[in-house]
Amino acid sequence: MNNPIHIAPGARAWVAVISQAHVERGKAGGFTQVCHGKRAPLERMKPGDWLAYYSPTTEFRGGEPLRAFTALARVLSDTAYPFDMGGGFVPFRKDVAYVAGAHAAPIRPLLPHLHFAQQHPNWGMLARRGNFEIDAHDLCVIAAAMGCALQTPPA
Repeated sequence: MNNPIHIAPGARAWVAVISQAHVERGKAGGFTQVCHGKRAPLERMKPGDWLAYYSPTTEFRGGEPLRAFTALARVLSDTAYPFDMGGGFVPFRKDVAYVAGAHAAPIRPLLPHLHFAQQHPNWGMLARRGNFEIDAHDLCVIAAAMGCALQTPPA
């Protein structure tokens, strides 16, 4: 397991539901873009917050089923910024630092241990939002499954 990564006091954690191909684009560019580029979900994220990326598929609108957490990242920027992708599509992004060495972790074995899945037995409907908040416990469970150790601040 990698050296422990510390979660700053007051930091929040989020799940971003994004295809694996789009996660890889974000990793290459050091950014996150959630909910098809909407600004509001990004504005809820503050520097120091954490993102666990859940990829239901390998590609957006198709691809192979994956159903795994595929990346972890820490939010760096405070304000979402527009980015012109061409063709009239101008989504909002935030800069993030991806955790090196995190590997994909299937969600199914984690479900009995995740608070959000216990609180929302039909958690797939929660995932349809594209982005939702989780607690530090869930972030640590996900990170451990991905080969990373996250440590929460003392209570």
